[in-house]
Parts: sequence; structure tokens; C-alpha cells
Amino acid sequence: MKKLAVAALGGNALIKGSQTGTIYEQADNARQTCEGLIALIQKGYDLVITHGNGPQVGNILLRNEAGYNIFKIPKMPLDICVADSQGGIGYMLEVELKNLLQKYKIKKNIITLVTQVIVDRNDPAFNNPTKPVGSFFIKEEADLLSKANNWVFREDPRKRGWRRVVPSPLPKDISNKDIIRDLAKKGNIVIASGGGGIPVIKDEDGMMHGVDAVIDKDLAGALLALEIGATEFYILTDIAKVYLNFRKPDEKALDTIPVRQAARYLKAGEFADGSMGPKVLAAINFTKKTGRSTIITESGKLNDINSGTIITK
Repeated sequence: MKKLAVAALGGNALIKGSQTGTIYEQADNARQTCEGLIALIQKGYDLVITHGNGPQVGNILLRNEAGYNIFKIPKMPLDICVADSQGGIGYMLEVELKNLLQKYKIKKNIITLVTQVIVDRNDPAFNNPTKPVGSFFIKEEADLLSKANNWVFREDPRKRGWRRVVPSPLPKDISNKDIIRDLAKKGNIVIASGGGGIPVIKDEDGMMHGVDAVIDKDLAGALLALEIGATEFYILTDIAKVYLNFRKPDEKALDTIPVRQAARYLKAGEFADGSMGPKVLAAINFTKKTGRSTIITESGKLNDINSGTIITK
């Protein structure tokens, strides 16, 4: 049976922490990220790509505020901003990946699907925002923005500054999952569920409505991998492995760990919310339910068998 991989790209796939996020920076980062994915395609995998959007959707929200304050342009709700980010990021990834396919003489079609993801309207996350979006600010800037816009900020676990946080409900179902699976199994590269998907709820009549939230892309990626029958799940970030005591003198890299051990580490608080925590939880969700491995690593190290943390059954 042909292998089907889902690769979840971190927000740093397009904007790294020290960058301002110009189109030139994002295109260069997208090219480097997609170069890593070529390794999977050359190994014969069918491929579905999902991606983060934290920096991008945060910047879209800031444009919202600037446009309203200066020109009185109506503000768009967060679900529309997520949809905007899906289209823009999908476009950039498509362009860079198409160019690389031509470079390596690989014949593949690529399609980006604007994807809705259903969440529970009663999810407690709506009352406890945790998902970081947008740029890093110093404490004084964050305090001013918080007072001006009634936003919530939290300090980054890696001490890079303060970021706005928004509700992050758990994904319950992926819209158009059957289409995503069918396109991928026919050999097309599919970019779907970007930014965790556009968060929507169903009302009593079964009607869909967008909500102000950003779904964690790793948890949505794990659900997508489950629902389309992926044989492997890759979570690509800006570090090569998962660590215990991260950024501390006694930090320890994890190589291969069983899913039960990963769950114990997560419960013990070893992995920060809004950072490595959701990635490890997503890996646990996929591996526990399928018995198949999840690999957490850097995109440029997909060919390095000694890189990455592998979570196994």
C-alpha cells in the first residue's frame, strides 16, 4: 500500500522569530521548508501539508486595527482573518513547492483547499485564551495594546517577548476530509486545514457559523491525519528534537519514546502550552489511536535518520 504522510509545518515555516515578515523573508523561508518536504515526495509518499498561521493571522488582526483607526475600514472577525491567512500562505507554499518540483523533475499537481474545522461551541477554551498569534512585543507595548483593544497577552515560554493569545478550541471534525483524502491518494499534493482550519460551530439547526478563535494546527493536523488514514504524521518545527527541561542547564533531548512515556511527560508539565505541549499532545493523539509513529523534527532534517523525536506505540 502506498504511504500517505501528513506534514504539519510550524508558523516559523514562513516567519522566524527575529524577522519582520516581509514577503521576501516569507518566500525564502517557504522555499527552505518545502525543500525538506521533497525528501518525502522522493521516497514515494503521497503528501498532505498543513501549516501554522500564528504570526500571519496576528499581523492581519493588526491591519484590521490600523485600517479601522485610520480609514474606518470595517474590522473583519477572526474566522475571516484565518481564511485570509489560509489563502495567502497556501499560495506561497504552492509557488515555492511547484518551483522545487520542476527543479527536481517531479511531476505532481498541488492544490490548496480553504478548510473549515468544526469545534464545540461549549468548549471551555473560549473562556481561557491560550493560542499565541502575531508578533512579539516588549511588556510595555503589550500592556498598551491590551488596554487599547481589550486583548490578552502572555509571555512566551522561550522569553522572546509577549504575544497576544486567543481562544483555541479543540478540533472535532475536518470539513471536506473525503475530498482531501481522495485528492492525495490520487497523487496530488494537498495543502489543507491551514492555521488549524477556519473555526466553525454548528447551531441547533445544523447551520455553520464562524467563531473568534484559532485552532492549534498540530491538533488539527493529527485529526486530519486520522480522518484521511495517513500512515505517518510529521510535525515540523524550528528545533530538531523534543527536550526535557528545555533551555535549562540540564536539558535532555528525546530520541525515541513510547506514547505512554510521552503522555507522562506531558502530564508532568514538561512541555509548555502554546509551544511544544500541543505538538506532543497531537503526536499522542495520532500514535495512540493508530499505533503508527509520529516524528517531531526540523523540516530540513527529514532525510537525517538521527534527527527528530519519534513517538511510537
